[in-house]
Parts: sequence; C-alpha cells; structure tokens
Amino acid sequence: MISVAIDGPAGAGKSSIAKLAAAELGYIYIDTGALYRSIGLFCINQSLDIHDKNAVVSALDKMEINIIFNDQEQRVILNDKDVSDEIRTEEVSRTASVVSAIPEVRAFLLSLQRGFAEKNNVIMDGRDIGTVVLPQAQVKIFLTASPEERAARRTKQLEEKGITADYNQILKDIIERDYNDSHRETAPLKPASDSVIVDTTNLSFEQSVAQITELIKESAE
Repeated sequence: MISVAIDGPAGAGKSSIAKLAAAELGYIYIDTGALYRSIGLFCINQSLDIHDKNAVVSALDKMEINIIFNDQEQRVILNDKDVSDEIRTEEVSRTASVVSAIPEVRAFLLSLQRGFAEKNNVIMDGRDIGTVVLPQAQVKIFLTASPEERAARRTKQLEEKGITADYNQILKDIIERDYNDSHRETAPLKPASDSVIVDTTNLSFEQSVAQITELIKESAE
C-alpha cells in the first residue's frame, strides 16, 4: 500500500488538490481536518466550553465518527448523521483549531486515520500526517501559500457559494490559526524532515494539482 501525507496550514488548498490527485491516481482521499471539524461541531451543538479540556475530553465518549465514500467522495458521519456540509463554516473551523490541540482528541482519531492507510492506497491531508499520523508514508508533501493568498482564495470560495465574506476577518483568522497550529504543544504544524515543500502562492489551481500529482508519481515509483 502507498501512503501520501500532505500537510500544510489552513487554506493552502490541501483538500481540493489532494482530492483531484487521488481521483487521477486511483487512491482514496482522506480529509482528516473534517474529523476534527466534526468534533468541533459536536462541541458547538452541545454548547461546550472548548477551552475546558476536561469537558471536551469527557464528550468524546458521546461521539461516534466514521467516514464513508459516495462515488469516491468522502462523507463524514457523526453519530449516524452526515455532517459533511455542516462542518464547513468558519465557526466550526475556529472551534476545530482549538479542540485539535487537545492530546486526547488527537489520540481519539489516530487509530481511525491509520486504519484507512493500512487497507488502502491513500492521500491523507492535515497538519501532522507526515510527522505523527503516518510517519512512514512513502510520500510526504508540505503544501503552503502566503496568508494573503489563502485568505483571497477562501473569500472567493465563499462568495461563489453566495456567502458574504470579509477578507480582512478571514485573513485575521488564518494568521491566528497558523500561530495556534504551529505553537500547540501536541503535534504542532511543521514540515516533516523528509517532506517536499510546495508553495502554491503563484501557482494556479491546475498547476498545483499537476505538480502534486507528478511528485506522487515520481516518489511512489
């Protein structure tokens, strides 16, 4: 089995790029961020104080999270409900950033993530895939772009969906999340020592997909 780990900061395009690369290569794509978002959504719905570690950890026993695939598209199931669309809000994103720093939360999801890699050729993206989740992955990529470019992409993405977006607020959220993700004590965001750094700031989406796909092909041979 071939495992591809794609790490990088929020808004770098990991999910969109990894999804297309996986489809082209015939791999299964695993969006690990969606798993943390589902925990964040649960906390929001239960009105939990996400800064109270014990409250969040205690709530894990009340969550059953699974991934299913519908026409090769990943869907996240939280307590028997498909929450794949609900977890894509900015509020859930901010909440996920906080709860993902809790060691028990990361441990809760670790076996689920590794289980998929053991049984399938996978492209898995997140913050610590190459460093913690799949340290033995044959291909490791750290995908990044400037905060300004990531904020512009996110703003455009939301506006195309008919959602009002504030570029300055999104940029502020991205910079804050970058800091939180890279400074957390457990599994901080950082490139694996043997990862390939790919900066897509000046690349089109199509160019980014082509570069990532070619890297995987070359490394997996």
